[in-house]
Amino acid sequence: MTKQALLVIDVQRGLFEPAPHEGYAVMERINSLAERARAAGVPVVYVQHETRAGALAHGTDGWRLAHGLQPRDGDHFVRKTTPDSFLRTDLQDKLTSWGTEQVVICGYASEFCVDTTTRRAAALGYPVVLVADAHTTHDKPHMSAAQIRAHHNATLPDIGSFGVKIEALPAAEVVF
Repeated sequence: MTKQALLVIDVQRGLFEPAPHEGYAVMERINSLAERARAAGVPVVYVQHETRAGALAHGTDGWRLAHGLQPRDGDHFVRKTTPDSFLRTDLQDKLTSWGTEQVVICGYASEFCVDTTTRRAAALGYPVVLVADAHTTHDKPHMSAAQIRAHHNATLPDIGSFGVKIEALPAAEVVF
């Protein structure tokens, strides 16, 4: 079986208060995915965005993982400062050390960090499972959060130029 890693992107208090589209349901799906991943011996990585100041400054309440998310001992953490979970972080080193062959991606925000990390993972040669109902965002003036999520679930799997498969699957269909 392919060696996987579960990446949980930016599910943080400063981004989930107020809750994004289906925020609590998304968090429950993420918790279920994490439990299933751990049971299969798959590493769970929580990626946290941070800024120099403001609501997402490192160590602030807004920077902490969202209430309701259930990390466990043995899980891994990555701090980032851009929408790309790989840029200027140790994520690639971790994945390499584990022999990771595929990443499973969920979290926040569909159109920013989830999208960018999905594309970067594929560019680095990792097939990606985008968990279709376990990423979210807030409504925007030009489009609802539900439309944004649906757009990314439809378009990211259409990218074939990276040479690896990107597929969007509901949480219930993700196999570790």
